[in-house]
Amino acid sequence: MDHWNLADGGVVELPDGRRVRGTGLRRPRGDVPPPDFAVYLRGRDPAVPGREYRWVRWRDFRLPDSTEQTLDALHEAHTRAEVERVEIACGGGVGRTGTALSVLAIMGGVAPDDAVAWVRAHYHRRAVETRSQRRWIAEVAASLDGGDVLPG
Repeated sequence: MDHWNLADGGVVELPDGRRVRGTGLRRPRGDVPPPDFAVYLRGRDPAVPGREYRWVRWRDFRLPDSTEQTLDALHEAHTRAEVERVEIACGGGVGRTGTALSVLAIMGGVAPDDAVAWVRAHYHRRAVETRSQRRWIAEVAASLDGGDVLPG
């Protein structure tokens, strides 16, 4: 299994060296290889055939239905990104994806207060679209045990 190439669209390298690709399922894939593992943030299961993924029920412009399920999927994504190509995607690839990437950035070493700005600088300038998404990131950051964010 390979890591993402930074030239692949939407790939960000977290401070801990892990690379994750953010995208939207409505965007054309082009020549970007498929991920080894993906987390899909959608109102309905996208049922992507032939791909290992976790589906998180998260409707557009909202918060995820389950913070616990979302964090479990993001912890898995962060862990697997050390050795695999991991992709995070919603419909358009901006709001929900940017919100999830902000949490991954915190897991990867970005200070919680800087996470949204970091994702906007490194991924998409409009990432994290709503105030409630920004509040959710702050709540999740506060729940992460003083920087010891990986389970076990």
